Amino acid sequence: MRRLPFDEAIASLALALMTLIPLVEIALRPLHGRGIDNAPLLVQHLGLALAMFGAILAERSGHLTTLGGGLAASGNPRVRQAVRSFADASAALLAGMLAAASWSFVASEIDAGRELAYGLPVWWVQALMPAGFAILAVRLGARGAGRAWMGALRGAGLAAAGFLFARHFDGASLPLWPFVLWLVAVLLAGAPVFAALGGLALALFWSEGQPLASVPLSHYQITVNPSLPALPLFTLAGLVFARSGAAARLGALFTACFGGGALGTVAAAAVLCSFFTAFTGGSGVTILALGGLLLPLLRDAGVPERRGISLVTSASALGVLLAPSVPLIMYAIIARVPINTMFLAGLLPALVMVAFLLVFGGYLRGGSLALAAPRPRADLRRALAAAWAARWEILAPLVAIGSLASGIATPTESAALTAAYALLTQAVAHRELDWPLLRRCLADCPQVIGGVMVILGMALGLTNYLVDAGIPDAAVEWAQAALPGKFAFLLALNLFLFAAGALMEIYAAIVVLVPLLLPVALSYGIDPVHFGVIFLAVMEMGFLCPPAGMNIFFASAMFAKPIREVAVSVLPALLAIFLGALVISWVPGIATWLPGMLAGR
Repeated sequence: MRRLPFDEAIASLALALMTLIPLVEIALRPLHGRGIDNAPLLVQHLGLALAMFGAILAERSGHLTTLGGGLAASGNPRVRQAVRSFADASAALLAGMLAAASWSFVASEIDAGRELAYGLPVWWVQALMPAGFAILAVRLGARGAGRAWMGALRGAGLAAAGFLFARHFDGASLPLWPFVLWLVAVLLAGAPVFAALGGLALALFWSEGQPLASVPLSHYQITVNPSLPALPLFTLAGLVFARSGAAARLGALFTACFGGGALGTVAAAAVLCSFFTAFTGGSGVTILALGGLLLPLLRDAGVPERRGISLVTSASALGVLLAPSVPLIMYAIIARVPINTMFLAGLLPALVMVAFLLVFGGYLRGGSLALAAPRPRADLRRALAAAWAARWEILAPLVAIGSLASGIATPTESAALTAAYALLTQAVAHRELDWPLLRRCLADCPQVIGGVMVILGMALGLTNYLVDAGIPDAAVEWAQAALPGKFAFLLALNLFLFAAGALMEIYAAIVVLVPLLLPVALSYGIDPVHFGVIFLAVMEMGFLCPPAGMNIFFASAMFAKPIREVAVSVLPALLAIFLGALVISWVPGIATWLPGMLAGR
């Protein structure tokens, strides 16, 4: 068997242990009254290993998030090469600075002498941060080199330069604006988002003469958050379902339930895409997994191709509000709201958003649909047969939500149970999961999570600075003076989040904006659960708006259509989603009724 690259091996091993340890803990508790020593802390720190080496794996695979090609997409080859070289060199310098800041943080932890479990010092795991940023710096600096040894030398030189600069000026006061101008240019040149966010956080602390260790401290805090291991574990479960035959079985079930005609197929496609995105953790994964299955079904049912592409692209954004969606869990972590409460709160709003998409997005219009050949109607016998074939996939949400809501498992244990359930059902019941496919899932999951987590850590460092600077309090005062009423604030909130969703990745937006906007919402008497549903509902539009609208890019690649054509096709869907978000904003009971009823309020 071919040896795994070191980054893939470490990230995959961390993910496997994150799945195994909670399962062992669940099994040992009833038998011995206790499980593995400090099991939650072990799993949380495995999350740090997963985040760092997942980011390294994402860089090797070209999946570190950027704002797009930017100036690097210039038609002039010389300009394109110069801009990319500038972006890569700058990102390497910034990653080297982050490595230095991380080492300062680790050095302070060495003196503390804390132990993780079984005599393992905590700083051993924390040392993965400076090591990870240093490896990223070398790799980013080595991009585009003609020969491997030249790239290694250039990357090591840039990493060392950034490291030494940050070490020398740690705690010094440096001017802010030169950094800001440089970072804007770096971002527009196509450098990874984490480098620009981390550089801005460092620049802000430099401007105040504060220690740089505050930035990696924030990264450490978010990666070892007690609820965070649920993210990669639910994502692993979703990837297993996406890569096996689960999509086809669920497609057959929904088509049988809604009928094979145009209206039934459209409704089935919308519901299936939403359901699948909730599990896969990314709407782009849903497009890749279901696009090739659903577009032919829609075309055969008489739906025009352009409308079918628009439906799959836009409906794949709507699973954000359904459990166990990764953004839903992220909001619960940042806002300190119980995860099971957010799971319940998102259910009715998700149905409202799907209904608005279908009705106001124009997907239920007649016209050319009437010219299609007659298709099978909804059939109970066919639906029952399809349900039996997809029985293991249907039960997956019950495993995820039931184990959590019943108190049998913590959020991390619930996610581990769901991941193990997906692995066992697809490997044993359906015999569709072999070692090559499992390896792909174990490698792709860290890429997704690592690329996201390194952004979240840097964004949280930036957010902590803004909170310390009193920006949320100033925002509350400004909003109450400028927006006299609750409804005016909600309208302004929707418009602001729509713009933010087009410019920021949803995970970075949650970490940066929620701590700033939630106090303002609370000052208007808005429940934090209701605010979270509003936030996520509006941010769904961000998946459909360039430059951060990744659904458009995924759909363009999947269906071999120009980005402009896909972007224009989803404009009616954008309006429909915005209208749905306004209704959810102004009728709080849609979000709060179900959690309140089950809580007995």
